[in-house]
Amino acid sequence: MSTRPAPTRARSGARPRRARAGARRQEVVRRRLLLLGAVLVAAVAIPALIAPFADKAVQEVTLPLRHDDIIRQQAAEKNLDPALIAAVIYAESRFRDQTSHAGAKGLMQIMPGTADYIARKSGGTAFEQGDLATPQINISYGSWYLRYLLRHYHGDVVLALAAYNAGEGKVDEWFNAAAARGERFRAASHIPFRETRDYVAKVLDARDRYRREYKQDLGL
Repeated sequence: MSTRPAPTRARSGARPRRARAGARRQEVVRRRLLLLGAVLVAAVAIPALIAPFADKAVQEVTLPLRHDDIIRQQAAEKNLDPALIAAVIYAESRFRDQTSHAGAKGLMQIMPGTADYIARKSGGTAFEQGDLATPQINISYGSWYLRYLLRHYHGDVVLALAAYNAGEGKVDEWFNAAAARGERFRAASHIPFRETRDYVAKVLDARDRYRREYKQDLGL
């Protein structure tokens, strides 16, 4: 009789173990491929999904807009371009309630004397200076003053904005001096204050941007 052990049991046991090991390796590979595919899909999809929100966040930083409901209301009530109101607020305060070193207050940086004048003319008999911290009142008074200046300068936006910044008296002097020389008033030539020239340019540029970027919000 042969004494050599029969190899069949060892071989039959090794094959299933190798098969199971191979199956596990295939499953690991399959899962890794699925994970890689999911990562690649996410890498493409996530930027596309967050892009609108990222763009909006950047827009809010570079060109903020607040109180658009009040701006629309005042624009309709006073026959003003809502983008112009927003642009003035942007140039004056970037939509932050604050008081300047000169004492101008609130979103549209209204001087106390100007606010008292507007209150008398507009019937604000209960007006107090502290009311300028309220967006509704501040934007209402600033819009009233813009309409007043536009009416005074026969719809000339450049003159109205220059007066909003430098004062009506100064702009009247500049305008009359240009007219006396037979010259058509131009901001670059006839506004001697660089701050006022830059202010007018800043507001006009912001107005155009608000028209483009916030058309729906401003009801344009």
